[in-house]
Amino acid sequence: MVETSLEEGVQNSNYDRQKELKAFDETNAGVKGLVDSGLAKIPRIFIDEEYKLERNNKNQDPGNSKTSIPIIDLTGVSEDSSLRREVVKKIGEACQKWGFFQIINHGIGVTTLDEMVDGTRKFHEQDSEVKKEIYSRDYTKFVNYNSNFNLYKAEVINWRDTLSCVMAPRQPHPEDLPPVCRDIMLEYSNRVMKLGETLCELMSEALGLKSSYLKDIGCAEGLFVLGHYFPVCPEPLLTLGTSSHTDSSFFTVLLQDQLGGLQVHHENQWVDVTPIHGALVINLGDMLQASFPLYLNLLI
Repeated sequence: MVETSLEEGVQNSNYDRQKELKAFDETNAGVKGLVDSGLAKIPRIFIDEEYKLERNNKNQDPGNSKTSIPIIDLTGVSEDSSLRREVVKKIGEACQKWGFFQIINHGIGVTTLDEMVDGTRKFHEQDSEVKKEIYSRDYTKFVNYNSNFNLYKAEVINWRDTLSCVMAPRQPHPEDLPPVCRDIMLEYSNRVMKLGETLCELMSEALGLKSSYLKDIGCAEGLFVLGHYFPVCPEPLLTLGTSSHTDSSFFTVLLQDQLGGLQVHHENQWVDVTPIHGALVINLGDMLQASFPLYLNLLI
């Protein structure tokens, strides 16, 4: 019944967007629920008109695969001072010129990363009745599952569902985490927290500060884990899994699956980020990115 009302809204000249948003939200089943219902056309709330215009513009570059964000190897960064200086220099340049870089040999095993991707997929692909138990827009909770955190305010709704968990500074009780991915979320989060401390040290040094500076002012205390899921879309040319945006956080550690799809904006063009198995993408948030235009001056 909900699917019918959504599709009828597309044809109705008196289209009520808020009503359609509410009808979708009250299914408590997210985008995956729409896909499981067998719909052939996506609801109007998901159609991205700007994206459609960009795709129809023949001069629009779909993504530059010849350019790539920097890839930085962290091997030996804690043991070899000369290697560390070289890594600090590369991170500083990547932060100043790109705001993005990939890291390899970062201390988190490939098995852990693969299990985290798999655990996220298992959560989203389990029976909808199980997921509905934690479907919520109450962000005072440590654990939430929903579709589009800004569903009722965003101009464009993305084709994705998200499991979100506040993992630090105070970790949720294990029983509050979904059983299907509980263990790997705890393991992955603990390892990312350690990696975050290392990255804060390296970025502090890149800014010409003592290595503990960013950690001392609290930049390594919090961790918010988002497990996005992008179901197969029946009309992929009309919508996006994630629209263009910036992150307000200090920095983000991105774990991609091997399908790719991530692009970054660099020098007025979109650049494809080719996934590397075992690598992590580091995205400077708005708060940190403001610091790095001064990078070269700080080192002179």
